[in-house]
Amino acid sequence: MPDLLERSSAGGVALPPDAARLESLLVADERPARSELRRQIARLERELGELFASAFPRKGIEWSVAPGGGPRLLGVGELEQIRDELAERIAEVKGVLGERAYVETRNREVLERMVANPEKFKWVRISNVDVGEQGCRHWHSRPRWGLLGMLMGWWRVKLSSGCPLPSAGPEPRSQLVRIPMGSATRFDEDL
Repeated sequence: MPDLLERSSAGGVALPPDAARLESLLVADERPARSELRRQIARLERELGELFASAFPRKGIEWSVAPGGGPRLLGVGELEQIRDELAERIAEVKGVLGERAYVETRNREVLERMVANPEKFKWVRISNVDVGEQGCRHWHSRPRWGLLGMLMGWWRVKLSSGCPLPSAGPEPRSQLVRIPMGSATRFDEDL
């Protein structure tokens, strides 16, 4: 019986020769699997970054990658988990971008119809964000010449001029000391 079992150096657990050899083969070299997983993760990160860059003016797309939990060598299981999470995030981002592209295309179609026939789109307002562009511009279907135009059915699409000028904000506090009203007259008399 001793010739069938081998003693392991871990402390007396005997394994059959084939099982010990199989275990050594499974544990021996994970480097090719880890390098392939790292290559896949790099490709997925690059794809996620490209999706973020292609959707730039739009907000709400998370592109950062969560850290692996500190400096350490990740095992095959952890690398597979990171790869799978990245693949799920890419699928989610593609879905969100597809939905947004559909909505923006529909809004562009409405805008084209609105410009062609403004009286059918009374009081409709479409902004640049609605059609997937940057800026503050918007198109608004409104009556020409106010109430008279509304009663006569004279509608037009008015294009805004863009973003408003930045305001100066609150007045800076003056360093001068304010003189109460009663003392101002005494001050004038002293001069």
